[in-house]
Amino acid sequence: MNSETSALPPPPAFDSRLPHVGTTIFSAISALAARHQAVNLGQGFPDFDCDAHLLEAVNTAMRQGLNQYAPMPGASALRQAIAAKIETLYGRAYSADTEITVTAGATQAILTALLCCVKAGDEVIVLEPCYDSYAPGIHLAGGRAVAVPLTPGSFRPDFDLLAAAISARTRALILNTPHNPSGTVWTAAEMRQLQEILAPTRILLISDEVYEHMVYAPARHESAARYPLLAARAFIVSSFGKTCHVTGWKIGYVTAPAALTAELRKVHQFNVFSVNTPMQHALAQYMADPAPYLQLPAFYAARRDLFRAGLARTRFRPLPCEGTYFQTVSIADLNVPERALPEADFCQWLTREIGVAAIPLSAFYGNGFDQGLIRFCFAKKDETLAQAIARLERL
Repeated sequence: MNSETSALPPPPAFDSRLPHVGTTIFSAISALAARHQAVNLGQGFPDFDCDAHLLEAVNTAMRQGLNQYAPMPGASALRQAIAAKIETLYGRAYSADTEITVTAGATQAILTALLCCVKAGDEVIVLEPCYDSYAPGIHLAGGRAVAVPLTPGSFRPDFDLLAAAISARTRALILNTPHNPSGTVWTAAEMRQLQEILAPTRILLISDEVYEHMVYAPARHESAARYPLLAARAFIVSSFGKTCHVTGWKIGYVTAPAALTAELRKVHQFNVFSVNTPMQHALAQYMADPAPYLQLPAFYAARRDLFRAGLARTRFRPLPCEGTYFQTVSIADLNVPERALPEADFCQWLTREIGVAAIPLSAFYGNGFDQGLIRFCFAKKDETLAQAIARLERL
């Protein structure tokens, strides 16, 4: 550093758009896991490779010259493949031209939906515990997040609390099923009850369905697309990163009625404009065979069952897991003094001293509600899960 550089004044100060936001718990725990060579069951990503056929399809698309900007809404072939999948699985026809938009992952999709419809003074209902990007996105859009707790322990919706939270300022509600972090899957009866509550209102629905293909028998994924009065007001979000084991690709999509999609695309075009071109064409080709996503529930159910069988040899008490690739456990029965620590402190101790990283459920609550629960990710190789269980058995 020369003398001229060291003499420069500090940059101009400005008011932070997110003054209460720091590094996420996911980044912090992953960094701690790396420092202590811990088995990282915290952040939700697989440690195994995606299908080699998908990689070959990307390479083919690149060699074919599909390396320039894709159309702003997404490659036509991919949007058509998405439309076909949704109609087959959920019985609703979406126009590939006017009702489907490919996004740079689900987080961008959710933020874009919020930015296009929420303005200063609006309220958005979030069902806690919830993914930590929801509230900051609402704040960036100028709105206020109104937290409605899911029932502690079961994480089922409390519709009396939900109805009581609705006001004249309520612009939208964010739904997440299958649910991160609890693994709860909404039932058809619950979706119909939500439909009845929203029917007389003008409230929009942002339905986060990124784990749609990770629902375990006898449960079934109840997409908002199945319910006409929900679909008519819904931005439905999904993720190829989750479905195809390629979280680093950051490709998702939004389906919504044409009028809502038009507003979403106004923001999307000035946000990212378009998404990775060769990967879009590869995904379109890959989706021609539905077997990979139709077999995904059995694939992850086997990992869930393996992990739960290992947990049975420990003092961690697993809660039911109906969907996602996350397992929530109680630490109340552990025979160590550290179980009395707050969840966040316990997870740091577990990472440092036991060598297994997990995420505290308190991180998914705006007020840090602590129930003595932590979340593990079982989207891992068998040997990774076995190593984690061997370490957890020490407790």
